[in-house]
Amino acid sequence: METDIAKPVRSHRDLFIWQKSMDLVIRVYALAENFPETEKYRLTAQITRAVVSVPSNIAEGNAQGTRKAYANFLSVSKGL
Repeated sequence: METDIAKPVRSHRDLFIWQKSMDLVIRVYALAENFPETEKYRLTAQITRAVVSVPSNIAEGNAQGTRKAYANFLSVSKGL
């Protein structure tokens, strides 16, 4: 079995953690469809915003020009 460890990172899309966080976004949105209508603008909105923020912060951090800024966005995506 071949690994992708030596593969260069050219974009945030190449990062395994970004790919997994996008998988999570899809799963959470699918689950949220089953939430009660009364929660549409409360719990559902909060959960979907939270799950989208993880890959968004990874992508935005990757687009920054410095390691320090990237590290800051990664920290935000972890919720620290």
